[in-house]
Amino acid sequence: MRTSLAAATVLALATALLSSCAVGPDFHAPTASSAQSYTPTPVPSQTGASDVLAGQAQVLDPTQSLPADWWVVFHNEALDGLVRLGLDNSPSIQAARQALKAAEETYDAQTASLFFPSANAQLGATRQRLSPATFGQPNAPAAIYNLYSGSVGVTYRPDVFGGSRRIAEGYQAAVDFQRYELEAAYLSLTANLVTTAIGQASLRAQLAATQQMLASQQSTLAIVESRAKAGAASKADVLAQQAQVALTQAQLPPLQKALSQTGHRLAVLVGQSPSYDQIPDFELSGFALPGQLPVSLPSELVHNRPDIQAAEAQLHQASANVGVATANLYPQLNLSASIGAQSATTGTLLDAASRAWSLGAGVTQPLFHAGELLARRKAAQAQYEAARASYQGTVLAAFQQVADTLRAIQWDATALQAAAEANSVAQQSLALTQSQYVAGAVSYLTLLNAQRVALDASRNLVQAQALRFTDSATLYAALGGGWWNRAEGTK
Repeated sequence: MRTSLAAATVLALATALLSSCAVGPDFHAPTASSAQSYTPTPVPSQTGASDVLAGQAQVLDPTQSLPADWWVVFHNEALDGLVRLGLDNSPSIQAARQALKAAEETYDAQTASLFFPSANAQLGATRQRLSPATFGQPNAPAAIYNLYSGSVGVTYRPDVFGGSRRIAEGYQAAVDFQRYELEAAYLSLTANLVTTAIGQASLRAQLAATQQMLASQQSTLAIVESRAKAGAASKADVLAQQAQVALTQAQLPPLQKALSQTGHRLAVLVGQSPSYDQIPDFELSGFALPGQLPVSLPSELVHNRPDIQAAEAQLHQASANVGVATANLYPQLNLSASIGAQSATTGTLLDAASRAWSLGAGVTQPLFHAGELLARRKAAQAQYEAARASYQGTVLAAFQQVADTLRAIQWDATALQAAAEANSVAQQSLALTQSQYVAGAVSYLTLLNAQRVALDASRNLVQAQALRFTDSATLYAALGGGWWNRAEGTK
């Protein structure tokens, strides 16, 4: 027995020495991008400004850090409360959390079975009838006896060529993937809540502008009808103004429908039924446009975007799978041992004579699998190349989103300047035309055109204001949302 134990010990030590290397590629994170900017020509560091809501200039500051709760830069308490409600109750966040927990538990379970021996205790009792004919004695009486046994068995598969380590590496990469998927779910939820709230405020402002213009048109209709009765306006003028009123009224239902739908969307985003009636009524005037916007370098973005980090984790997992497929080409070593007792009676089960033990070692070397193992390794290598291409695509898409948003912020300010000027001129023109029409100095067609231009200008101004808020929020999301600055133990 001592000889057997010594042999097993020597074998285990040799195995430990062999385990110092692992076959297959060692994973290295992709090299960070060397690009210094997102656009071929530099984006101006400061936007234009105009003297209207959301018209102040914005400065792009590469030294500014992104706060983890980035939505607070809009200084809207109702929005802050809604976002925190969503983080607590959103089904997408809960699902991502549980997916991460499942990945962590799976990693623990798999690594335990890969790197530690497994031990099992076994108790048994059998009653057996043994036929004498088996021993060539057909006339002898049959033997009936009981057999009681108890044992502890240990099995272990040494990681000679690192296959187990590669499997564990793959499971760890799966944990990392789910962790970044959770961060991506946080970012997606917060971005959707902020942009939907801004969209709701924009629709409410457009609805108010349309209703205000409708009231003005209805007043004008009364004037036109009065002038028609006095013979100063034609029936055609009356019909034209009635048509204009009807057209403006027809614009209200689509706006009201969209406004209701944004309320439903916000309710569902925070994990509530669409019938939830505690959604705030957001107004554009309730948002503050951030005066300074952060801009990180492309080399930093690849570490900050959760979708890029998730793609890197998938690439890591694919690399580990190549190692696993490679290790399967090499011999597999199995060790086993058991100690226990066997006896015909329970009373003698603990006696020295009833003791039993065994030691075992086995090696399995693949010899012929008709090319299966090599094909699996080639498949793993192809999957790695696919994951690498997917990673590169994710990085490029992220760079494009940031580039598009930076340009949008630049041109949003210019568009707002133009929309503000157009609206100011249109409203002044409408007021002047209305007074001139009452005095009979201009035709009705001139008044009708002034009304149409003024309505379009007021709604364009609202949309331009909303775009400045929306694209500012989009930039924070495109840069990763600042999750890496979150305090330990908080969402």
